[in-house]
Amino acid sequence: MGNTKAWIQAARLRTLPLSLSGIIVGTALAAYKGYFDGTIFVLALLTTIGFQVISNFANDYGDGVKGTDNEDRIGPARALQSGTITRASLKNGIIVSTILTLLIALALIYLAFGLENLPYIVLFFVLGLLSIWAAINYTIGSKAYGYRGMGDLFVFLFFGLLAVLGSMFLFTKSFDAVALFPAIAIGLLCVAVLNLNNLRDMVSDKKHGKITLVVKMGFDRGKIYHGFLIITALICFSVFIWLEGWDWKSSFFMLVFVPLLIHLRKVKQTQNPGHLDPELKKVALSTFLLAVLFLISVNIFL
Repeated sequence: MGNTKAWIQAARLRTLPLSLSGIIVGTALAAYKGYFDGTIFVLALLTTIGFQVISNFANDYGDGVKGTDNEDRIGPARALQSGTITRASLKNGIIVSTILTLLIALALIYLAFGLENLPYIVLFFVLGLLSIWAAINYTIGSKAYGYRGMGDLFVFLFFGLLAVLGSMFLFTKSFDAVALFPAIAIGLLCVAVLNLNNLRDMVSDKKHGKITLVVKMGFDRGKIYHGFLIITALICFSVFIWLEGWDWKSSFFMLVFVPLLIHLRKVKQTQNPGHLDPELKKVALSTFLLAVLFLISVNIFL
């Protein structure tokens, strides 16, 4: 199935911290309510890593087959595009990673709910299947939703609402409406990373029929939309802090928005889409840092 280095590159390890952010924030919210289990936390992280790897393999495969990954692409070369992994091997990689992720997810669901909570087991198993479907169908198939301007919505739902509220529910077995604000914020920040990717690749995507929101609205409006995503995330976390009555010591994680606001100025001034590539890492790592500091603030001060 190809050499190890090629598979590591195809897994795109740099995308993993962002995908874990929702799980970390959901776990923090559960800890804030007095619930925590280390094994559930680790299995939730591993399940999310599995979903992300499936998505990365599938994106590599789908964009490669459709010709979207080509010499016009600005970011790192993909495995199928560069020929380091064959189409058949990459398809097998998707299948193997899907099976492994399902097994981990089943272990997580069983540990979280036991056999006595059958409705919860069925619900989360279905959500797991939907997550795998979403990971694969972003770019694969004639009706790939990533080619129809739906990528932002699915990222918001799965990396934001489902990741945060779902992981919180694994611990607490309950839903808290106030938790919607951090969930929305993380979802918007994850969408911001996707939007940066789409801003960077706008010319190539438009040329090869990948109709993202940026392709629909244009580069300048895409930058305005990007500002909306990050500012709204800032507002959502601020509302959560206000509703919960946290003091400034408990809210130090909000300092992460300082580099994000500086980043917005950089995006506003950028006219060449290719110059946005370094900004992807900044937003992704800032979101991950925000999640980690949020978890630390819960455990230290509350």
